Amino acid sequence: MAGLRLGPLLRYTDGSCATVWVETNRPCTAEVRCADGARGTTRTFQVAGHHYALVAVSGLTPGTSTEYEVLLDGTRAWPPPDSPFPPSVISTPTEEDGLRVAFGSCRWAAPPAGGKDPVGPDALDTLSARIAAAPRGERPDVLLLLGDQVYADEVSDATRQWISGRRDLDEPPGEQVADYEEYTHLYYESWRDPEVRWLLSTVPSCMIFDDHDVIDDWNTSAAWLADMRATDWWRERLMSGLMSYWVYQQLGNLSPDELAADPLYAAVRETPDGTDALRDFAARADAEPASVRWSYRRDFGRTRLLMVDSRAARVLEEDRRAMLDPGEAAWLREQVLDERDSYDHLLIGTSLPWLLPHLVHDAEAWNAAMCGGERGARWARRGERIRRGADLEHWAAFPSSFDALADLIAEAGTGPGAPATISVLSGDVHHAYVAEPSWAARAPDARVAQLTCSPVHNSVPPSIRLGFRFGWSAPARTLGRRIARHGRCAPAAVSWRKTGGPWFGNQLMTLTLRGRSARLRLEQARTDRGGGITLRTVMERDLA
Repeated sequence: MAGLRLGPLLRYTDGSCATVWVETNRPCTAEVRCADGARGTTRTFQVAGHHYALVAVSGLTPGTSTEYEVLLDGTRAWPPPDSPFPPSVISTPTEEDGLRVAFGSCRWAAPPAGGKDPVGPDALDTLSARIAAAPRGERPDVLLLLGDQVYADEVSDATRQWISGRRDLDEPPGEQVADYEEYTHLYYESWRDPEVRWLLSTVPSCMIFDDHDVIDDWNTSAAWLADMRATDWWRERLMSGLMSYWVYQQLGNLSPDELAADPLYAAVRETPDGTDALRDFAARADAEPASVRWSYRRDFGRTRLLMVDSRAARVLEEDRRAMLDPGEAAWLREQVLDERDSYDHLLIGTSLPWLLPHLVHDAEAWNAAMCGGERGARWARRGERIRRGADLEHWAAFPSSFDALADLIAEAGTGPGAPATISVLSGDVHHAYVAEPSWAARAPDARVAQLTCSPVHNSVPPSIRLGFRFGWSAPARTLGRRIARHGRCAPAAVSWRKTGGPWFGNQLMTLTLRGRSARLRLEQARTDRGGGITLRTVMERDLA
């Protein structure tokens, strides 16, 4: 009998349609049937011996919330008969309802050992518990997961033991993930968590990768990439990472119309086994990164989300380093300026923060200058070692891209038709903060903010806490200026100040957007005295 291996995940939603993703244990027909009569059905497709379906549900009514169930070959597979959770629903809010956007990144999903979680309560588990306890209460309209949904290079003890049953851990890549099958196990471990499984079945989600979805410091530099390509295991790791990302994350980011126009999606579905078609695509993405676009746009009423690939779209040659290749940069500009008066709020999702603590920013700009030969070949070699050792590869490490994003934000936020807010949403750095930029020339009419929230569930060592606290301090800013002078770094296009944080812990931010108003809340997962978990509000403020 056909059964669910993973899912359902509620992914795309708008006023009339939605998509629901599932992984099944065998080929079958997957159907989503809603209580109000909306429905959708499709056959599964196959990749590397696994079976998947992305069901497009049509006939939804704007401004409603309807329960749904998943049937496989006509037999109900979701919800399970003994589920302790409320029914999963598909909601279609209207502009009048406003929009709640929850976001965060970096979720290490290893199950707690002996009932005690070594990195503290999971913010997604805690959000799920709160929604389940009051299903008609407040919930996000969309959940943005900004990278490191899985950790291919830092697996759990259970996954390590499972991998050891397949191959010799003394052979590269050792205890890290090696191939597509091992990636499927990561997603299985992460999304089979009962609370997270139910949460993702009832709250729509948008996702983008970051480095740990493939490997730490992915695409740091041309020299790094050359070293990785010289190994005998990297190609399979990257191909499997991109293939599994496309199946488990990217497909659900797209609308039904985009899916219908996607030749790869058609090719994978039309053949009994889509593995070769998907593998050819991943090989092309590796050989010609500019030929593939992972970035995407979503419009939620009068809120526009642009999710930007800041990993695979990089240009790594030292003489023309860029966070985004020319085609990607042109796409971003086009999407930002397209019918600018049609949105009140612009959200730019990028896994890596644009605005960092000042010392970190100056160190990255200095390092980029050193690696580019500003102080000669010896400093360039030192700079590459420092870049890899200290993870100096955020927007600040690509100075021209940093300035270009500043200029684009200023253009979008200025003049008639400017939005009320422009928010850059990021994660990666294992703490949360709010930073606001200012321009030497005319300030944009829009309120601009860098909103960083990380991790959802991961450790925050004391050294990281101390380093980032110091990085925001006045002495650190003075030190950073001296470092930048040594690198002969040009001043950045904007200055900025921290207006909130830093906050440390497992956490989520939520933006509530209504009309031209915007309100921000930060919540942290905490264990109460009775041993239960709860989300505690540690900051709430108006942005507009």
